Amino acid sequence: MSLKITDECINCDVCEPECPNEAIYQGAEIYEIDPSKCTECVGHFDEPQCVAVCPIDCIPVDPDNIETDEELRAKYFTLTGRIAE
Repeated sequence: MSLKITDECINCDVCEPECPNEAIYQGAEIYEIDPSKCTECVGHFDEPQCVAVCPIDCIPVDPDNIETDEELRAKYFTLTGRIAE
């Protein structure tokens, strides 16, 4: 599952530098998440870092981009160029 940033975002700038996949970017009004790059930090951390640092809890799972843990791990390997073990 990819994550998304809701319109409750206050543009505090803490989530963007925490993303190991560079999936978070400044959109027209608020930060946004590129679902093709979001792995929910699978392969990097035990929990999504953007969710961990968000002071207002505005980063839920994106129901339009549901992925299994296996799909997220495969995306991680594709994005990082690492070979699956």
